[in-house]
Amino acid sequence: MDWYAAVGRLRAERRPGVLVTVVEVRGHAPRDAGAKMVVTATEVLGTIGGGNLEESAVDRARAMLGAAGPGVPEQLTVSLSDRAPSSHGVQCCGGEVRILLEMLAVRPSVAIFGMGHVGLELARILARHELELHLVDSRADQLDPARLAVLDDAVATVVPHHAPVPEVVLGEVPTGSHVLVMTHDHAEDVALCDAALRCGHLGTIGLIGSSAKWARFRARLLAEGHTEDALARIVTPIGLPELPGKDPATIAVGVAADVLRTIARSAAEVAR
Repeated sequence: MDWYAAVGRLRAERRPGVLVTVVEVRGHAPRDAGAKMVVTATEVLGTIGGGNLEESAVDRARAMLGAAGPGVPEQLTVSLSDRAPSSHGVQCCGGEVRILLEMLAVRPSVAIFGMGHVGLELARILARHELELHLVDSRADQLDPARLAVLDDAVATVVPHHAPVPEVVLGEVPTGSHVLVMTHDHAEDVALCDAALRCGHLGTIGLIGSSAKWARFRARLLAEGHTEDALARIVTPIGLPELPGKDPATIAVGVAADVLRTIARSAAEVAR
């Protein structure tokens, strides 16, 4: 498998890796500048020339994968000489190779439950970011390709889910997904909150709505057996309450800013 296909496979499988690129060659070396490979915790996809050069790069890549945090690009210089220090056998081509190692991180996942006016505006904003974006609605027309055409140039990977029972999709979204509940039906909203609290694999859970709505939901969820500690997982209201305006685009701006801030905080906590 070539490196380009390998990057695509890792992205689809939501697995991290490191892209290794030969950026400079002095003298003789097994591969020219531009050669690439992808390293995961268990695989090496492609090659930069084998031998001590490649094994040294694999070691460094796996150390990056094992470290906490988002992973800063690193450079590694390997001398191909029988007099150079070597951990994986002698490689005496006579040259020197400089390698760039770049993390291929798993993209954050956001699931929007409810693709009404606010949901669509929110999707338009979040689609401009490196995310996996799940769009869920019980109404097929809200996910019509013509309606979602505004997302055709998305940077994010957009995954629509038409689900008459939206709670089912909670089991399908990736681990760590940030869930936003904003359907057209308060009965759907409370069912989603109930189901989300019973899922151990989700990230944050956000609920759109007023304090009065939350008071009703809170009583219902307590009656369903959830504890106060469990209810604390639900953030409501979502967005930036101080932002003036109630039109869908304004609400979406506030919610998007809040979600992106949450994602950044989560990454910082992992780094710490």
